[in-house]
Amino acid sequence: MGLQGKEREDFEKKLEPYVGLELGVDEIGRDAINQAMIRHWCEALGNELPIYTDAESAANSAHGEIVAPPTMLQAWILPGMAMAVGEDNPNDKQKELHRLFDSVGYTGVVATNTDQEYNRYLKLGDEVRAVTVIEEISEQKATGLGIGYFINTRTTFTDQNSEVVGSMTFRVLKFEPSAPPAAASTDTGGAPAAPTRIRPAVGHDNQWWWDGVNAGHFLIQRCEDCGVLRHPPRPMCGECQSVRWDSVPSNGQGTVYSYVVIHYPEVPGYDYPLAVAVVDMEDGIRFISNVVDCDPDEVEIGMKVEAEIREMDSELSMVVFKPVR
Repeated sequence: MGLQGKEREDFEKKLEPYVGLELGVDEIGRDAINQAMIRHWCEALGNELPIYTDAESAANSAHGEIVAPPTMLQAWILPGMAMAVGEDNPNDKQKELHRLFDSVGYTGVVATNTDQEYNRYLKLGDEVRAVTVIEEISEQKATGLGIGYFINTRTTFTDQNSEVVGSMTFRVLKFEPSAPPAAASTDTGGAPAAPTRIRPAVGHDNQWWWDGVNAGHFLIQRCEDCGVLRHPPRPMCGECQSVRWDSVPSNGQGTVYSYVVIHYPEVPGYDYPLAVAVVDMEDGIRFISNVVDCDPDEVEIGMKVEAEIREMDSELSMVVFKPVR
């Protein structure tokens, strides 16, 4: 339901002073840019570009020395275990804002998207600090997770000379979790309906693909002019810009390229822990879905998997992957 009428108006007035506020938290990298952290990052992500780890190759590059992957930007100022154990800072305006949302029932939170901009490569010995501002709070929105508000924060990263080296916009949704289905009357012996998975966003460009899944087919979109395969479905070929396309069946065979195992938050309708993998398909595309029929601890990069269309509930079928035994 969300807040309504005067109650909503009063609440949104309380939100206004937070827009434009700095978080009030020291975001200072505990270590200068260093080779060890760069190496760990590259190994974890499978990044083999030599300018990040090989001094000789880096010296012969346009940089003239080893540089850090730009996508590490936020990693340099993260507080480490303090994030996991929930150490509280009374000056943290973002946590204060979230507690305000919690007080009126918007207790759910989920990150929705982030954008990063890089002004220059960071080099060994550089020091990073950041300042984060609560940039925007949306009006109340109805989403698939529930009624809520989007909160945008913008972080500006600087070096030891106060030069801006990059920035990041991060968006979260604070929402009122949907109420569980009411139990059926005990007079009829009924039981509450089991929660289901979040429904996919189906539109003009991908309806055909979901129709294929529901009919038991794992299809891949193909450009009719240059033959390049693509997924997810979209109206134009990224290679030749043709809008002519057809589809071909996938052979279903692939290899786990990367994966995560989700433990929390537990969204109703899903079984946890939940293994989610990016799969390199033999067909030439990458596909993201769940790995099933094995313990999540068994999933590993390089694991051979095969696709299967599985019925999740009476209204939803999905392509999932199971290990090739």
